[in-house]
Amino acid sequence: MFQFSGFNMMFPEAGRVFKASYKCFSVSMLPGNERQEIENGGKIIMPASALDVLTRLNIEYPMLFKLVNFKDCRYTHAGVLEFVADEGKCYLPYWMMVNLLLKEGDILSIENVSLPVAKDSKFQPCSVDFLDITNPKAVLENALRNFACLTTGDVIAIKYNKKVYELRVLETKPGDAVSIIECDMNVEFEAPVGYKDRVEDNKTDEASQDHVMEEVMETFTGAGVRLDGKKKKENQLDTKGVKKVMARGVPDYDYKFGHLTFDRSVQPITDRVVENDSNPAPTNEGFQGQGFSMKKLRK
Repeated sequence: MFQFSGFNMMFPEAGRVFKASYKCFSVSMLPGNERQEIENGGKIIMPASALDVLTRLNIEYPMLFKLVNFKDCRYTHAGVLEFVADEGKCYLPYWMMVNLLLKEGDILSIENVSLPVAKDSKFQPCSVDFLDITNPKAVLENALRNFACLTTGDVIAIKYNKKVYELRVLETKPGDAVSIIECDMNVEFEAPVGYKDRVEDNKTDEASQDHVMEEVMETFTGAGVRLDGKKKKENQLDTKGVKKVMARGVPDYDYKFGHLTFDRSVQPITDRVVENDSNPAPTNEGFQGQGFSMKKLRK
């Protein structure tokens, strides 16, 4: 605040707001070597002139921005990774361009904002394949290190084991847009999209195949003989084999996503006794012809 001729003059806070428009492109259009780490995060690349303006405005850190597509009335929030883009251009991760309904070369409005620190968040995987991950919470927390903020309604993309998983941000507290830099955030999951449908399909499969317990595997049905013509011993008689098939487990239809339950009430399959036939098949005897010796007997 300055005093001049008895009047007080104060510079308005609105003068510290950074606001600019750029042509946006996906990270794949960035000149130079491919940088996959940018695609797996939630930060953008801006030109060097933006850094010069931001330092003069003396804005709050960390630098967070609101990205607005006025043409389709879509918006999101992001951080900045580097200021190395060409003048008049900015580069975004592809999933962020999909959320904003942007195409290569469309105009994007960017302005700096101040967001509250995140406390709670809830995500919903867009595919049941996310359940195949052993520890999804740890995987998500590790992937969020490449993000600066979250916006309710966005669909973010994370990469794990060379596979991309999409998650929808259902809820963020204490606001619709929050900063997740150096914060202690509670992460919760909602059932994935299509999870109930897969459970119903499993019910029908179990109902049609719950009677399959074990089956008898028939061995060679013919009669075997020895080359020397002697009869086979009792322990060498052909017997039918039994092939055990593990009983199908009953799924827990009350399963809650995020909880793991161990069921120890499974009983082993009892050995099945093969009934002996009342009329056993006649066994073939050995060769009954006359034999000769290659060695001549001395008289």
